[in-house]
Amino acid sequence: MYLVSQSRDLSGSVTIWWSKNAALPLIAAALLIKWKVELTNVPDILDVHDFIHFYESLGATVSFEKNTFSVDSSNISLKNIDTTMIARTRAGIYFIAGLLARFWKANIPFPHGDKIGKRPIDEHINGYKDMGFVFEESSEMLKFSWTGSTQDITISWYFAVTATANLIMWAVSRNGVTTIQLAAFEPHIFNLIDLLRSAGVQIDIRYDHSIIIHWWSPLKTNIKQEVISDYLQSGTFAIVWALCAKNYIDIHRARIADLGAFLYKLHEVWVKTEDLWDDTLRVFRAENLSAIKLQTNIFPGFPTDLMPLFTVLMTQCEWESRIHEILYEWRLNWLVEYERLWGQPRIINLHEAKITGPTKLIGSSVNSWDLRSWAAMVLAGLIAEGETKIDNVYWIKRWYDNLLWKLQDLGAKIKEIKS
Repeated sequence: MYLVSQSRDLSGSVTIWWSKNAALPLIAAALLIKWKVELTNVPDILDVHDFIHFYESLGATVSFEKNTFSVDSSNISLKNIDTTMIARTRAGIYFIAGLLARFWKANIPFPHGDKIGKRPIDEHINGYKDMGFVFEESSEMLKFSWTGSTQDITISWYFAVTATANLIMWAVSRNGVTTIQLAAFEPHIFNLIDLLRSAGVQIDIRYDHSIIIHWWSPLKTNIKQEVISDYLQSGTFAIVWALCAKNYIDIHRARIADLGAFLYKLHEVWVKTEDLWDDTLRVFRAENLSAIKLQTNIFPGFPTDLMPLFTVLMTQCEWESRIHEILYEWRLNWLVEYERLWGQPRIINLHEAKITGPTKLIGSSVNSWDLRSWAAMVLAGLIAEGETKIDNVYWIKRWYDNLLWKLQDLGAKIKEIKS
């Protein structure tokens, strides 16, 4: 568990590290390419090591040193395949496309992950069926096999992020043109597209959220791609600085262009920021915060993954703020942990809540729900009086690379202890 004490005079600067949401589909996409693939700036987190274990069970040659991941899957087989590690993360579903491309069949565990509500995979299954695959579910396994369909197809995804990435990956290996309508346009989707384009895939993007993938003529060459930095982590630290900075703190490699909706809401509660040189965001300590209404949305709207942290900010706003979470019906349940800290949340229904403030939070022992609310609990501990114990470090290690020492380096009183 983490032990966090009040720390409201942080100073210095932070450089945002690399995106988990970008790295995992890139690592899985490397299975499509029969030559060496090198990815730089890969975060050193548990999910990445689970993916490495899966590659090794296939017989691939893998290395991961100093945030550089490389894999050569030219000689792989299903003889010793082990899916136990990737079963504990929803991202394991990304390997369906690579297995289908290499073996014409794929058996993947039903995806698990955070406890934030139903996260159906119907869009994945229906998309693969439209592409000519036979699907069956048996003993917690998803089983796909190919029937040989090669015609041009059009699929509507309704902005499903993981499904968009997954179907892009399979579409590059089939004959015919695949058009994905209402595709997700998150930054890590375009990072994946950059990798595939460098491997010789022709992919067109249209303003109406359509992605068009043409037949792939593989380039017989080694591929190298950089993982983008994580705009969600930039938003995380922006909220930390607003509540805990002594004066202001600079966030380097912030991907400011991806934070438009988030920064709009940050300014609405009266947090001051400045855009500096070289994609650096300066965030000032905030006082006299104002309550707002917040609704999450698909990108480029307000990210659902930053809502839990913004909720902590709302506890320090004057009067009553309102949250409308449109994506996940369990994402607000973790607000009960605030009651342990003497907060005053009120869950109205599965998708709406009210937060009354400003609230003087008092340290206590709290439990984990998912990796995003975990970060919110760390932030709550930094502004609460006394000590806050946060159980189950596993969640936060899945997303944040070296969070502990980054916060300690800025003066935060936080340490990992045995439960």
